[in-house]
Amino acid sequence: MSGFIERMVGAAKLEAPIYEEVEHDSNATGQAAGVVILASIAAGIGALGHAGFGGLILALVGALLGWVIWAVIVWFVGTKMLPQAQTEANIGQLLRTMGFAASPGLLRLFEIIPVLGGLIALVVSIWMLVAMIVAVRQALDYDNTWRAIGVVVIGWVIQLLIAWLIGGAAIYGMGGPPAGGGGAV
Repeated sequence: MSGFIERMVGAAKLEAPIYEEVEHDSNATGQAAGVVILASIAAGIGALGHAGFGGLILALVGALLGWVIWAVIVWFVGTKMLPQAQTEANIGQLLRTMGFAASPGLLRLFEIIPVLGGLIALVVSIWMLVAMIVAVRQALDYDNTWRAIGVVVIGWVIQLLIAWLIGGAAIYGMGGPPAGGGGAV
């Protein structure tokens, strides 16, 4: 069994056996949460120049909530709506594999570099998306990467809608839209 760092490196290298390993290791859920926390801290530090310390805390909480919400959505879509005959997974397996898929996110620390930060953010975001597809393919036992891509995209869209709804509720729950917002007159 690989150690924490080896698992992170293997996940970042898109090694399917690492995703299989963490999928079946129920003790790795804490490690997966650790990866999500480390990646969100790195992103928060990378954004410190324009988001401040409050942005760091918000990134941490948002990453953890997003990880859990996305895992639940992917579990539902992947096992109930788009399963294959061999698909068998639980939310814990998806939490573990999807958590380790955040491993490339540690490089978001370098987004703080002027001029290069945007390019680094783009490359790391694409890398994390590809890692997420590998994680979902392995956790849901798919033999088809296109099916995993579909599940990830559907899950991502649903997660964005939920975040938008929560964000809208938060804005309106705090006394209405911002000044100049599109509220009714």
